[in-house]
Amino acid sequence: MEFLLREMKRRRVAAGLTQTALGERIHFSDTYVSAVETGAKPIKADYLRAVDDELGAGGLLVEMWEELVRDGTAPVWFRDWLEIERRAIALRWFGPAYVPGLLQTETYARATLAGERLTPDEVDQLVAARLERQSILTKERPPLITAVLDQAVIERGAEEAASMMSEQLARILTCAQMPNVQLQVVPTGVGMYPGYGGPFILADLPDNRRVGHADNQLAARIVDGADEIATLAGRWERIKGYALPVDQSLELIKKVATSWT
Repeated sequence: MEFLLREMKRRRVAAGLTQTALGERIHFSDTYVSAVETGAKPIKADYLRAVDDELGAGGLLVEMWEELVRDGTAPVWFRDWLEIERRAIALRWFGPAYVPGLLQTETYARATLAGERLTPDEVDQLVAARLERQSILTKERPPLITAVLDQAVIERGAEEAASMMSEQLARILTCAQMPNVQLQVVPTGVGMYPGYGGPFILADLPDNRRVGHADNQLAARIVDGADEIATLAGRWERIKGYALPVDQSLELIKKVATSWT
């Protein structure tokens, strides 16, 4: 929801309208406009439609809101990112610990949640939400997805995880055949490299903006500040420089896959 509120404000400012001016045009008070933009009051459907029309968004704001409402199974903090992910024309994903969610099997997705303080129903909801996200891989105009994985991601696992990892690596190799998916692996032989800073995603949006998603042990957050995006973009280029070329990466994945069979 935070992303939607920022998008509404951005479009208002770009149109050269104050909160008072926008309120007058759509017949809502300026105090209500302000309260919505700051998240102090919930968005009314008629207000959002009026704003969408007045700012010439072509139904985009309404569509974003409807998608957020439909995403009731997804964690609240993650719903804004789901909308960004759906709109993205390109996603750059670095994973030092796990296979990217868009490429995970159901069994692997469940394993990533093991040990968390979640009820079985909560696990089911989280897994369902993660698998539903994967529909963007095959939509009419899918985003270009470039994923860089640490070699440890494809090798880590216990003996009893052999079946899960075999299935997961087969899934990765299948996705790698899609024209919009590119996979690379940072081999263990490179030693220390910038990827130790943690996982992140960069999304390129249709309006030429770039938004990031960064994780740590306690929380995940969306970043769109120029300095933060520049830092992540620079880190991405450095990490990618340590990765094997695509063909060598796929050969490595195939080789590791045989060890799990």
